[in-house]
Amino acid sequence: MTISITPAASQRMRQFLAQTPSARGVRFGVKRTGCSGFAYVVDLADELVADDQVLDIDGVQVVVDSKSLALVDGTVIDFQRQGLNASFVFHNPNATGECGCGESFTVG
Repeated sequence: MTISITPAASQRMRQFLAQTPSARGVRFGVKRTGCSGFAYVVDLADELVADDQVLDIDGVQVVVDSKSLALVDGTVIDFQRQGLNASFVFHNPNATGECGCGESFTVG
């Protein structure tokens, strides 16, 4: 199981975690939604459950649920700013297609 985060994503995650010291880490996974099937979820992990995998990536605790593991394995998480917009960007080798808006993806 490998997930990577760029220095920009690591810095942004650390900012979120600093604002909520009670958080156990950053939760990363997927949910069924969108026009292509799956959408990424990035949130603070307030608690851990039995099937969570906790990865220490560059000192950031990244929490991934067991249902998302196979879908996000190998993903590189980046954080980009474009004008007034800023967001996490995902480079997922498992994605075989994305919707036009970039909000959801499919796997083969």
